[in-house]
Amino acid sequence: MAKRDVPLRWDRKMQQRLARGEAAALGELYDRFASLVHGLAHRVLDDERAADHITRDVFAHVWEHPDAYDPRQGPLRTWVATLTHRFAVQRLRATETAALARGGPGTAEELESKVRHASVAARADYIVQSMPAPLRAALELAYFQRRDYRQTAVDLGVTEDEARRRLRLGLQLLATARDAGTAPGPPGYGGAA
Repeated sequence: MAKRDVPLRWDRKMQQRLARGEAAALGELYDRFASLVHGLAHRVLDDERAADHITRDVFAHVWEHPDAYDPRQGPLRTWVATLTHRFAVQRLRATETAALARGGPGTAEELESKVRHASVAARADYIVQSMPAPLRAALELAYFQRRDYRQTAVDLGVTEDEARRRLRLGLQLLATARDAGTAPGPPGYGGAA
């Protein structure tokens, strides 16, 4: 429990510093989460410039509304990722809806399908980035290097049972990306966008 409390303590202190208006806290937060925010936004929008805008918008929102974060709901990282997801999906919907209104190709159903697919992909990316290193390493060996559980066990220096357990748990976590619909965080942080 003490191990889990350390990051939450950092999260609470960061929130307090932001609430006091400490610009250094925003810089620290940016340094820690900017690549996560930009990566998730880019995964949803597939547009570098739009991801830059979302990154700026997310950190502006955090700066302006630090009290919106509730440490009891989960880590600050998850809250920031959820904000990113929400802002990116809103932008994707607005952009695609405007294109449809101008007579662009596609239908409203195709738009919603595109939003769902982008949301699931972004959530899967977030899950992989957030999972413990041993699970991520096992999945990377199995997926990118096409190793089976026996080869994965040898490469990781673990038993075959442990390799199977890591792969199974990693895949179960990834399966939640699709099951959870469009929210990249716990239910208290968003739900469907």
